[in-house]
Amino acid sequence: MRFDAITIKDIANALGFSKSTVSRALRDSHEISPETKKLISAYAEEHNYRPNPIALSLKEKRSRSIGIVVCEIANSFFSQVINGIESIAYDCGYNAIISQTHESFEREIVGLNYLSSRSVDGLLISVSAETTSFSHLKSLHNKGLPIVFFDRVASDIKTHKVTVDNFTGSYDATTHLIENGFTRIASISLSQHSSITQGRLNGYKKALTDHYIPIDESLIRYCAHGGLFYEELEKEMNVLLNLKQRPQAIFASSDKITMGVLRYFKSTGIRVPNDIAVVGFSNSETTDLLQPALTVVRQPAFEMGKIATEMLINLMEAKRAVKVFENRVLPAELVVRDSSVKQMIELLNN
Repeated sequence: MRFDAITIKDIANALGFSKSTVSRALRDSHEISPETKKLISAYAEEHNYRPNPIALSLKEKRSRSIGIVVCEIANSFFSQVINGIESIAYDCGYNAIISQTHESFEREIVGLNYLSSRSVDGLLISVSAETTSFSHLKSLHNKGLPIVFFDRVASDIKTHKVTVDNFTGSYDATTHLIENGFTRIASISLSQHSSITQGRLNGYKKALTDHYIPIDESLIRYCAHGGLFYEELEKEMNVLLNLKQRPQAIFASSDKITMGVLRYFKSTGIRVPNDIAVVGFSNSETTDLLQPALTVVRQPAFEMGKIATEMLINLMEAKRAVKVFENRVLPAELVVRDSSVKQMIELLNN
């Protein structure tokens, strides 16, 4: 059944006033008597009247809404980012409209077309794993839509960006594995062209080089859809486990990939860390409850959402064109637990 919201015309017809009188009364105009305003306001409240947001946006030339584009809300990292976004947006009087790409370039374009057709005042986006061309975003940006990138960014679009120090996070994670005696360390990343893949892969390689460990390209694998599809990850894991010298440890550089690696190990009977150690990027609140507890690189997701939203609102509400943009890089935190500790292996084997 279609829901028909009450309108100013409905109130005017019911009470015998003109639409302009009802409109002015609801705006608390001094031109309308207190008695009339009280009568109209009471009727509007009783029938749950709310101003039409589309009509208001046409009148005010703003929708008081922010578009958000992420790969998947179910991803713990992105859900925490969205919480950070809404914590700022709500207090500033903005509503959030969320679109999921599911790592698809085509769905990213469809979502952006929908958001722009709804006349959002600004856009917060982390691009999909499939996205290699940013012409659709450049077009919106050139037309004057304020855009702020977070996590996965388009480096050649001049606007604010909020990212994590992917290089240091990966360097610290790989160094931790090396210091625990692991030398054959595999890396599984997002698609090769992703902005975060390069930073994380560079950190991984630098840690190996600094510890005089040769870089073995056969140990470096990619998931074009960021682990969203288990079959894709399973294929890469099979390649690694069928090497003549299988890896001693896995460094998984995204939340979905990390969980996929653990699922693969469980299905194949591989013990962590006895057979293969694991470190992963993950913001899941349950990684410490796993057996063994998982060593992770945590990202300040909530803070990232807050900062990106503050930047966007400043762009949207700026009186003059903004020409200086900030690239904010937030620190990542290595949380060491049992899944990567050599002493834990010795304890379990005794």
